[in-house]
Amino acid sequence: MPKDQVDKKHLPSRHVTEGPARAPHRSYFYAMGLDEEAIKQPWVGVATCWNEAAPCNIALNRQAQSVKLGVKKANGTPREFTTITVTDGIAMGHEGMRSSLASREAITDTVELTMRGHCYDALVGLAGCDKSLPGMMMAMVRLNVPSVFIYGGSILPGRLDGKDVTVQDVFEAVGKHQAGNMSDAELEVLERVACPSAGACGGQFTANTMACVSEAIGLALLNSSGAPAPYESRDQYGIASGEAVMNLIEKNIRARDVVTRKSLENAARVVACTGGSTNAGLHLPAIAHEAGIDFDLFDVCEIFRDTPYFVDLKPGGQYVAKDLYEAGGVPVVLKELRKAGLIHEDCMTASGRTIGEELDMIKGEADNKVIYSIENPLTPTGGVVGLKGNLAPEGAIVKVAGMNTQEQSFTGPARCFESEEEAFEAVKARQYEEGEVIVIRNEGPAGGPGMREMLATTAALSGQGMGKKVALITDGRFSGATRGFCVGHVGPEAAHGGPIGLLQNGDVITINAITGELKVDLSDVELAERKANWKGPKETIYASGALWKYAQLVGGARLGAVTHPGAKSEKHIYMDL
Repeated sequence: MPKDQVDKKHLPSRHVTEGPARAPHRSYFYAMGLDEEAIKQPWVGVATCWNEAAPCNIALNRQAQSVKLGVKKANGTPREFTTITVTDGIAMGHEGMRSSLASREAITDTVELTMRGHCYDALVGLAGCDKSLPGMMMAMVRLNVPSVFIYGGSILPGRLDGKDVTVQDVFEAVGKHQAGNMSDAELEVLERVACPSAGACGGQFTANTMACVSEAIGLALLNSSGAPAPYESRDQYGIASGEAVMNLIEKNIRARDVVTRKSLENAARVVACTGGSTNAGLHLPAIAHEAGIDFDLFDVCEIFRDTPYFVDLKPGGQYVAKDLYEAGGVPVVLKELRKAGLIHEDCMTASGRTIGEELDMIKGEADNKVIYSIENPLTPTGGVVGLKGNLAPEGAIVKVAGMNTQEQSFTGPARCFESEEEAFEAVKARQYEEGEVIVIRNEGPAGGPGMREMLATTAALSGQGMGKKVALITDGRFSGATRGFCVGHVGPEAAHGGPIGLLQNGDVITINAITGELKVDLSDVELAERKANWKGPKETIYASGALWKYAQLVGGARLGAVTHPGAKSEKHIYMDL
């Protein structure tokens, strides 16, 4: 932004930098080494989820410095701040996992409060681990400021016995170890080599899925999410993102000019064609909610149904994020979707150009190894499918990437568990039968509380060689690393009186990902009788604190498990105050 064009009469930072009444505020800025020129420029919040909790976030601090260089280069004043992250890989399989989804709302809320409290004019958000990506994007849309998102990058794959390995292999190795098929020494070797660098999980799990979403939805610069975290070449994207946000301020292009119904559909296409995480079915409606757009789980799944699956990524496929980057990344994936007319090309992006204009400049083509051509996909429909039926009136979601048609339907008797721990102990002890549908309930957003992911249980099943011999349904979530026929987000959840809470051992359940059905062989009358005799939600140990508060506020998974009324009820936009 040229210096002579700075006019703050429409920018929030005028409330803290302009006029005699703001002399006390300016004295604080001088205390931090800012000069008069810096104070007069637009102010850009540079928000990171940096912490020392996990490799996903550890490189964000360094990357933020390149963003600040870009902002300064374009005559803006960057102000760096941090928010929390809960890393799923470490929270997984114990009580800590209850904090994960709630952290998404905390990230959004804290970024909003920081931006509001200090009157920043725009936002560049850097995020690394699962919930921090949607959390940061939700803040951008809620505030409706000029915004650019940047992913911290993926971890490099480990190598063992000539093969790439990831943390998914370690989770599944726990099952092999429990089954007596892996020694202590072998497990110790694997855990030491699986994660060799900074960065988020390398497969198309939730972090990389939402990183792809950030480009497809238009909040991130094209190709910015691809380079692995240790690559210092990522700095070029940080600098470009800092410059880009200044361009958006100048043109008054805000987050809701970018995030529209059409761009949400573009994002859902990319999730489907890459075999992305089922968690996108939770996060896309939540982002839409912040913009006041009706776009729920069923809308997401409608897109999934008619999108070919043509990018061969773990866990259903063979490759990791580094391989996708080297094959041309998300831009090449979008080009393939465009060939089939499956992308809205008129959507605005963080560059200030439309997605169509951006794709016109991309020269890469599908390599038919990592990225197949859309005319020759892995499967003709998406890697993620929505389900509905008398067991899930408000929907459910299942990942079928890498599964053949025969594996996409399953009928069997229910074996019910009241929590993930109960199910995990039973799986460890082999207290289940081939052909059963394992039911894990009371793990929804409110009932958990926190809608935990069931990776420990599903990975143990895979490690025992039973991943394809049983099915699993839950009102909780699954990790993007989950494999097997696993249905999540069953709604209404048990705590809200949903049918999943009324099931009994032996009830015959049918899951059909081809027809989109999830049903139990009970009549409406039988279900109504059970509902009348239902004794109410299971009591949790969370009777105070953040998770109690979350459980009181959180809505159903179909609408994104959100905790406030959203843009439809707002009476002002922060940027216009």
